[in-house]
Amino acid sequence: MPAVIAIVGRPNVGKSTLFNHLTRTDTALVDDRPGVTRDRLVGEIRHHDQRALLVDTGGLGMEAAESAALAERVTEQSLQAVREADRVLWLVDGRTGLCAEDESLAELLRPMHDHIQLVVNKTEGLDPDIVNADFYQLGMGTPLAISSKRGQGISRLLDLLFTDLPAAEPDELPEHDSLRVAMLGRPNAGKSTLINRLLGEKRMLTFDQPGTTRDSVAIPFERDGRQYTLIDTAGLRRRSQVEAGLEKTSVVKSLKAIDASEVVILVVDSRIGVTDQDAHLLGLAVDRGKALIIALNKWDGMSEDDRERTKVLLDQKLAFADYAQLHFISALHGTGVGEMFRSVARLRDQFERTIGTPLLTDCLERALATHQPPLIHGRRIKLRYAHLASRKPLKVMIHGNQVGRIPDAYKRYLARSLREQLQLEGLPLLLEFKQGENPYAGRKNPPKRKKVRRRRD
Repeated sequence: MPAVIAIVGRPNVGKSTLFNHLTRTDTALVDDRPGVTRDRLVGEIRHHDQRALLVDTGGLGMEAAESAALAERVTEQSLQAVREADRVLWLVDGRTGLCAEDESLAELLRPMHDHIQLVVNKTEGLDPDIVNADFYQLGMGTPLAISSKRGQGISRLLDLLFTDLPAAEPDELPEHDSLRVAMLGRPNAGKSTLINRLLGEKRMLTFDQPGTTRDSVAIPFERDGRQYTLIDTAGLRRRSQVEAGLEKTSVVKSLKAIDASEVVILVVDSRIGVTDQDAHLLGLAVDRGKALIIALNKWDGMSEDDRERTKVLLDQKLAFADYAQLHFISALHGTGVGEMFRSVARLRDQFERTIGTPLLTDCLERALATHQPPLIHGRRIKLRYAHLASRKPLKVMIHGNQVGRIPDAYKRYLARSLREQLQLEGLPLLLEFKQGENPYAGRKNPPKRKKVRRRRD
């Protein structure tokens, strides 16, 4: 599992701006008013060949909260992020300088973690040595001056972060031949009820209150002589619906459950319909190349008009995951659950299927014959052969020339064509391209005999 890095600090010191810069997104809301961020935001940060999960937190000691109780809850969740992170970035304001709140936070944070990097933000146009001078007395080691807004000092920060970063956590889920199936979905969509139905017993806590599950729970079991592990994850809520934010551990462990699984079942509450949050959850699984099943739960009792409306919305919002298998179920009454699990078993068979280089190359040639690659500066892109690079996720390596210039649209066409020819259901097919070496590179063509004779004459 990837390591976890948490960003903490007082309100309005630039935590969200730094989060956006490091994750290369605009996910975090940035505003000049303090206290805008309350709930946990989690993104991926990459540096060279390393990656980690980055967590943005609410302001410690948030004075802009509507109530003291809310401020206390936000602060506690930020401190929880500190306790469970592998590395902590403590952000302070270089323009404001050292203040009493920083000294109080130093006393609070110092005993909580051994790997805290003090980062002095908003130092653009200032002498970093002068800005850092006051912050040495916090006793948190050498401060690093940056500007998250302009990107100054970010490279140095990344080098420090990923130096001696802990290796991936050992997998706590069962090994051997167990197929790992993660349940995703918004709170109260019926994930735990569905697991109880599959197991035939009440193993998971269910309650008619969103957010009952706060951790990712792995449950190994056997069915038809084969081993499976069901992973029930905490539901991820929309930021606008989180009064004081989800616990950092819930979000991070949900993302780790996706990484640890081979199959993801997205449980959708049919009566609410497909939401942007459902699409976001599915996108996390698609990006990681997971096999997908979409379970439309609570389908019983819906009118035909509501069912048609849900199907239309499904096509609109989840079109990017067209390979996912769709099942209409009732976790409470068991309708359609058996057929859904048979799809899980078929996915397992596809993972174990032998896909040789000759078969993949034949499929590639048929795709090329149907739709040739585009011309690049008058030269045709040539794709020569394909072979299996990995099974979980299913990844195919294609060798050829000018592969760096293949348009994204043509890559999507190839992936779709290969997937259809191989009759893959519910499985994505990831493509990698490798440039073939030119055996004549650096060699000059020898002159023809006629030209040699003319030179002699």
